[in-house]
Amino acid sequence: MPLTHFDEKGAAHMVDVGEKALTKRRAVAEGSIRMEPSTLALILSGEHRKGDVLGVARIAGIMGAKRTADLVPLCHPLSLTRVAVELEPRDETSTVYCSATVETRGSTGVEMEALCAVQISLLTIYDMCKAVDRGMSIEGVRLLEKEGGQSGRWIRGVASAGDCDPDAGDPGTGDPARVDSDERLASWRKR
Repeated sequence: MPLTHFDEKGAAHMVDVGEKALTKRRAVAEGSIRMEPSTLALILSGEHRKGDVLGVARIAGIMGAKRTADLVPLCHPLSLTRVAVELEPRDETSTVYCSATVETRGSTGVEMEALCAVQISLLTIYDMCKAVDRGMSIEGVRLLEKEGGQSGRWIRGVASAGDCDPDAGDPGTGDPARVDSDERLASWRKR
């Protein structure tokens, strides 16, 4: 399949989605930020001088999803119907895990909006904590699932939505694929 953001002459252009059907679109993305244990403890204690780090990061992620078309040149501006950003501190790995679910009813998907929400949430955590920990690392930002539109449902590590192969694995993690996508997403979120 050719890259859709280039015309026949190789010039970049915005894809014409005017003739595509309006359908419910949904995407889920994830990522995490690794930090020093003392930085995570500071965030969890609520005593960071900049305030509620996770609360601010959650709002920033929602705003990031809404502004994706301003940040990624060839993205369509979309009317989003739902943006949910979850942040989960994990003591055992000294990370904050982030997942974002974005939905719309439209003619193009919301994968970029979900990925942007995760990135902006994690960048906000970095910004708010960089004075005490410049070595933080944003890791594993990726799309987990998308549904809607002509291509239907896609789940990371599953051959295709209608043809879920329970023996297929995710080459990035070695996780076995599961037919039940909700179970698969729950498993990823625990990492």
